[in-house]
Amino acid sequence: MNMTASEDSDIPYSDVPDMFRILQEHVPGTAAHKRQRDKIIERCMPIARNIARRYRNRGESDDDLLQTAHIGLVNAVNRYDVNSGTPFLAFAVPTIMGELRRHFRDRGWAVKVPRRLKDLSVRLRMAEQDLTLELNRAPTPSEIAAYTDIDRQEVVEGLVAMRAYRSLSAEQPMGTDDDGQTIGETLGFEDSRYERILDVETVRPLIAALPEKDKAILLMRFFDNMTQSQIAQRIGVSQMQVSRLLSRTLATLREQL
Repeated sequence: MNMTASEDSDIPYSDVPDMFRILQEHVPGTAAHKRQRDKIIERCMPIARNIARRYRNRGESDDDLLQTAHIGLVNAVNRYDVNSGTPFLAFAVPTIMGELRRHFRDRGWAVKVPRRLKDLSVRLRMAEQDLTLELNRAPTPSEIAAYTDIDRQEVVEGLVAMRAYRSLSAEQPMGTDDDGQTIGETLGFEDSRYERILDVETVRPLIAALPEKDKAILLMRFFDNMTQSQIAQRIGVSQMQVSRLLSRTLATLREQL
């Protein structure tokens, strides 16, 4: 689908690629390069804030979540190659989310966990990171088991143990002042477009990894707004088969998300 120039200008962060091209014109390490890099980070901070909000009320302070999301954004800006053809948001969103997930994994244990599972969690965390990069999605326990040559049941136990962390206050004051203002109260209003961007960029690699037939049916149903009957006629199967395939595909996406 072709977009007009006016439609393209309405896309959030459509100016970011040009900012990266300007960054390329400066020599790394120079003051001009740093200033342009800081401009990009500041421009994209709303995305980091909105991703951090998704992890609220899980036992970590908003301040820590924001700092971690900011680190993820900085890493994304430092590693992004504007010539790769990948949109910056498609690269930055999983990078920031990955940094936040690592933050939770590394925050300590909330319950007593056997040393064997603690040691196992280190291997699983590394395997999970490697497979995520390789598959462009979160790996399943079976895939981690095959990658590490560890029994699947043991992998499941290790993944469960990795979720046992100590709890902190979800709402901490910004400082020692008596006004009681929390970091969350300084973030401004919610922009629904940011949430839509996050949803799209999170599910995009999962859809891309689907079998071609499942992906085609999903695109026809939800992107081309075709009915199940129309899809069945298009690909030469029954409407009931289309319904079953859609249900299975959506269940797979939900599990991976």
